[in-house]
Amino acid sequence: MKKNFLPLLILLCGCSVAVFAQKSEQKTITVEVSNHWNQSKTDEPVVIQLNKLSTGFRIKSVTVMDGTTEIPSQLDDLNNDRQPDELAFVLNLPAKSKKRVTIHLSNAKSTKTYEPRVYAEMLVSDKRGKHVPVHSVTIPGTSNIYNQMHHHGPAMESELVAYRLYFDQKQTVDIYGKFNKGFEIKESQFYPTDEQLARGFGDDVLLVKGSCGVGALKGWDGTKATHIEPVSTLTERIIAYGPVRTISEIEVTDWAYQGKDLNMTTRYTLYAGHRDLRIDAFFEEPLGDEVFSTGVIDIPGSVSSSDHNGLIGCWGTNWPVNDTIKYAKETVGLATFIPQKYVKKEVKDKLNYLYTVGVKGAKSFHYYTTFTSMKETFGYKTPEAWFAFIRQWKEDLEHPAEVRMIK
Repeated sequence: MKKNFLPLLILLCGCSVAVFAQKSEQKTITVEVSNHWNQSKTDEPVVIQLNKLSTGFRIKSVTVMDGTTEIPSQLDDLNNDRQPDELAFVLNLPAKSKKRVTIHLSNAKSTKTYEPRVYAEMLVSDKRGKHVPVHSVTIPGTSNIYNQMHHHGPAMESELVAYRLYFDQKQTVDIYGKFNKGFEIKESQFYPTDEQLARGFGDDVLLVKGSCGVGALKGWDGTKATHIEPVSTLTERIIAYGPVRTISEIEVTDWAYQGKDLNMTTRYTLYAGHRDLRIDAFFEEPLGDEVFSTGVIDIPGSVSSSDHNGLIGCWGTNWPVNDTIKYAKETVGLATFIPQKYVKKEVKDKLNYLYTVGVKGAKSFHYYTTFTSMKETFGYKTPEAWFAFIRQWKEDLEHPAEVRMIK
């Protein structure tokens, strides 16, 4: 007598599929985003902390709706635990207005893409002159790979501007100015060719040398800004590539500074539609009396503007590189704004306009930096126009949108 095992096998396979099939889980929430300021806001960043949503499942995709219109958004894993920590998007908000946004959360992956409004890359150069993309690089503090990193560290851009972060003890923030709105770094990789320049590409517009450039975080020895050294390890990484924002970090361990060994991560966030960077400094342990500094380079012959309450700006003209034959002088406007609660004192050294910063008992602080280039067809053409803009920029930052959960 033959036994028919085929139906049993099919049944068992079916059970197996049922056991391992993932249950689709979803949750919908509504948030109210309010602009209490008397000015409109364009591309206002909105960030939702996902650990406050209590979904009961791992979020793998999100759809954000402004009425019947889907808004580009992104999920970001900020601590490399393979779990998203924040949802980010940008909104246009009229003055004194509110918007309700519907957010659909799901544990199912999504293949949809949005048109990117930011770009970021970090590249290592090999012996054959090729540039290999990397997400993160860590070196001993005694090593130097500044010249092995193409464009010397992470580069990031929005439609308006581009920045790079130096992979060395200076950790300088350097800038790339554009003639026209758009994206150039993927093609030019911060060093446009003659052919690209002829097509209207932008270029490096600032000679930073040993300064803080535009908003680089520095130490302070009582008379001048100091580099971030010595350290045990130095890491630079890109943790978010868009489409709404890009995030790069510089992490150091055991920075021997003012009698302590500090473990510090400096995070640089660039949003779609923005020319400014948000810069966050995080520390493993609460700070004591340590004092840091930041600001902008004092371009030779420049004029400056300060409100003496955390805002410092500069307007000046100089050669952007050491080659003064091939390249012309560039004119730029620079600015850094530190919230007043972090400011210790306004200071000046040989290279920089600065504020000193301290946050005793806290483990973090944040500030902002921005720039314009005379190249821009869409920018600012006089120091008066630039200084008026940065005063407005500070006021805008001091009136962030309020986000409230409705349900």
